[in-house]
Amino acid sequence: MSVLLETSLGDIVIDLEVKKAPRACLNFIKLCKLKYYNFCLFFKVGRNFTAQTGDPTAKGAGGQSVWGAIGGESHRFFPPEFHPKLKHNQKGTVSFASVSTDADGVVAAGSQFFITLTDTHLDYLDGKQAVFGRVAEGLDVLDQINDVMCDDGGRPYRDIRIKHTIVLDDPFPDPDGFRAPSRSPSPTPDMLKTGRIAEDEELFPDIPAEELEQKQRAEEAAARALTLEILGDLPHADIKPPENVLFVCKLNPVTRDEDLELIFSQFGKIVSCEIIRDKKTGDSLSYAFIEFENKEECEQAYFKMDNALVDDRRLHVDFSQSVSKLHHDFMRGNRRPLGDEDGFGGSAELGKRRKYRADVDKDDHYEMVFEREGDLHDEKGGSSIKMSRDNGDSKRSRGGEGYDKDDQKRRRVDDRYDDGYRRGESDGRRSEGSRREDGRGDSRKYLDRDDDRRRDDDRRGYKDDRRDRHEGSSRRR
Repeated sequence: MSVLLETSLGDIVIDLEVKKAPRACLNFIKLCKLKYYNFCLFFKVGRNFTAQTGDPTAKGAGGQSVWGAIGGESHRFFPPEFHPKLKHNQKGTVSFASVSTDADGVVAAGSQFFITLTDTHLDYLDGKQAVFGRVAEGLDVLDQINDVMCDDGGRPYRDIRIKHTIVLDDPFPDPDGFRAPSRSPSPTPDMLKTGRIAEDEELFPDIPAEELEQKQRAEEAAARALTLEILGDLPHADIKPPENVLFVCKLNPVTRDEDLELIFSQFGKIVSCEIIRDKKTGDSLSYAFIEFENKEECEQAYFKMDNALVDDRRLHVDFSQSVSKLHHDFMRGNRRPLGDEDGFGGSAELGKRRKYRADVDKDDHYEMVFEREGDLHDEKGGSSIKMSRDNGDSKRSRGGEGYDKDDQKRRRVDDRYDDGYRRGESDGRRSEGSRREDGRGDSRKYLDRDDDRRRDDDRRGYKDDRRDRHEGSSRRR
C-alpha cells in the first residue's frame, strides 16, 4: 500500500506497513484522502537527521488525527503501534511524531510525521516514535531537503511544501462521518502566512546587470557608513558631503591661499579657502578645499575652472566628497550658520546635543546650590586674603562691602577675646605671686568686678559669633 507526496522539490512515494502498524497507516491514508497535508510546510529540517511536516500551522504544536478531524478536539490524538521489527535503521523511514498526553506517559500521535535523512545514529528513536512506512521512491528529493539552508531553529529559508497527496491504494474502510472532498481545497490565509521565500520567488530578480551592480554598491556603501558611525568616524550613517565645497588638486606648490581665493572669488563669495599643507614642513600638498556661500556659485566655479591654467599648472576641480570637516565640527561642538535652516556641523540633519540646563554663554557661571548673601563668583575669583594682626590691617581683596564688615566684626571679637584671655591669665599669676610675696592676697588690684563682667561679656560674644559662623557654614554645605 503506497501514498504519493508531491512536494515543491519532487515526488516522494511511501510504502506503508499496514500489517505491522494498521492504526497509524489508517490515520495517514485517511488524512491524505482529506487533503489535510496539502500545502503543509516542512517546518523543521535537521541536517543528516530528520525532516518534519504535517502541521498546518507550521509551528510544531498543531495538527490532529483523522478522528479529531471528524469528531472534534477530544479525539485529536490516537495511540499508535510500536512494532518491535519497525526500527529507525535506514534513510527514508517514516514515523509519526509522538507526544505524551497525560501524567502516566501514554504515547499518542496526531498528524505530524517526519522522514529520516540518514542511516545511522537513529536507534534512540526506537520505542519513542511510531514507524509506519518507508520511502520507496524519491531518495534524491530527501537529499535536496537535507542540503537546504536553515536558521538556528532548523526552519528552511526557502519554503518546502507538500503540494498534493495521492493515495495509490486504500485497504481500510472509511471511519464513520468521513467525507472526502471532491477537489483539493485552497490554502487558508494562516497557511499562506507561514512561508518565508516561496518556491517560485526569485532571490535575484531579472534586472539589468548595471542596475543590479549599482544597487549592490549602494548597499555596500550604506553598510560601510553604518560601520563608520559605530566606530565614531561619522556623526551618522546618512550624512552627505556638502554641495557648496570644491576640491581643487594639481596645484603648483608656489600657489598661495590668497591667490587661489582671489581667482575663485570672481564666481561668488567664498567662505573659506584652504590649501592643505604638511604638518611638519608646511609645504603645500598641491590640493585645496574652497567653500562658497551657496550651491549655485559653487557649480558655476566648477564648470569654469576645471582644467584652467593657474601658475603653469592645469587644475582639476571637482565637488568635494569629504565629510571630515563636518565630523570635526560635530566632535568639537561648533555650530555653523546654515541660512534659514537649522542644523549642526554644516549639515541640516545634525543637531547639537543639549544637557539638562539651558544653553548659556561662555561668560556665564554656575552658582552653588545653596542660598547665601554676596557674590560668590567675585569671592572665588578674588586674590588671597591679607591679614595682619600686628598692625590691625584688615584689608581684603575679596569683593563685597558686607563681607568686609562681617569679617572686621569677627576680628574685633577675636582680638577682644584674646586680650581678655591673656589679661585673665596674667592677673591670675600676679594674684598668686602677690599672695606668696606679701601675703596680703590683694587680688582686687587686678580682678575687680568690672573686669570680670567685661571678660564674661567678651566670652559670650565670642561663643555667639562662633555659633553663627558655624550655622552659616552648615547652610552653605
